[in-house]
Amino acid sequence: MVARTDSRSEEWVEDTRSAEGEARGERAQISIVIPIFNEEANLLPLCEEVTDVLLGLQQRFEIIFVDDGSRDESWPILVELARKESWIRAIRLRRNFGQTAAMMAGIDAAEGSIIIPMDGDRQNDPSDIPRLLDKLAEGYDVVSGWRRDRKDKRFSRVWVSRVANRIISLTSGVLLRDYGCSLKAYRADVLERVRLYGEMHRFIPIYAARQGARVAEIPVGHRARTEGHSNYGLERVVKVMLDLLVVLFLGRYETKPIYVFGGFGLASFAVAGCASVYATYLKLAGIATYIETPLPLIAVMAALCGCMSILMGFLAELLVRTYYESQNRVPYRVRTRLNFPNDFRERRSPPTADD
Repeated sequence: MVARTDSRSEEWVEDTRSAEGEARGERAQISIVIPIFNEEANLLPLCEEVTDVLLGLQQRFEIIFVDDGSRDESWPILVELARKESWIRAIRLRRNFGQTAAMMAGIDAAEGSIIIPMDGDRQNDPSDIPRLLDKLAEGYDVVSGWRRDRKDKRFSRVWVSRVANRIISLTSGVLLRDYGCSLKAYRADVLERVRLYGEMHRFIPIYAARQGARVAEIPVGHRARTEGHSNYGLERVVKVMLDLLVVLFLGRYETKPIYVFGGFGLASFAVAGCASVYATYLKLAGIATYIETPLPLIAVMAALCGCMSILMGFLAELLVRTYYESQNRVPYRVRTRLNFPNDFRERRSPPTADD
């Protein structure tokens, strides 16, 4: 067992891994990841609800709480929960980094082959977890929850969310009704190379679909918040839309950024050429001299923009190659391999006639 001290409570906090399970080499099959921020009133009932549901599944599990810099008594409560139950894990971030970063910390620490994030405000219903798992067992890699009867403010949360979800679905090609629902089930291998920033945790299904994952959606329950208050406002919509632009760019042009920068550069050259030809026509026809029209200036500026865009495209291509080759990564994902040795580099020679 590993022990560490917490400067706030000045008490010993035991490592939450089960010594008996580690001795047998067992790993959790299901990992529940719950980011929290100032949820002291919800922690005990939430932990009890989730535990009751998971105990009925007859599978080894872990519940990972990530304290995202709470300023209330959330952490001392988690310390006590982790001391009492070996399947409770607790992570405390140094400050408030946001829900996406907290969720990423929990995913990185999870050891289960199936990872299920959920909110810490008890609005997600833990009784939906078995239904997510049943849908996942049908051969899907990602199962997303859809809060069909959402218990939130009608305009600022529900209607704005519906519009945002429609835009995300149409632009990404991954048709989901509720990207904002945290209650989802993932196969762990889908999340292996996913790194999340900003508000991008809601876009994991898009990342997964780009890599060939099968994505499904099922209705889940949603409950009104009874304790605490929401930490999100309308300003989150702007952040989500900006993050969506990044996701779409990375999804389509991550390995070929020259298509974007080069395309803009060629368009700029086309504008410069048209402006130059038209300015020359006006000059030769005696309609206007070069100094009487802004066309020469437009041609010069467009040509400069074109050169800069293409050069930026070349730099982006170099960065992409450095990124993949320095980490020995490849721009593809394999779903299944048949009749290959375990090590890709140690292939057997084909049989000869003497064999």
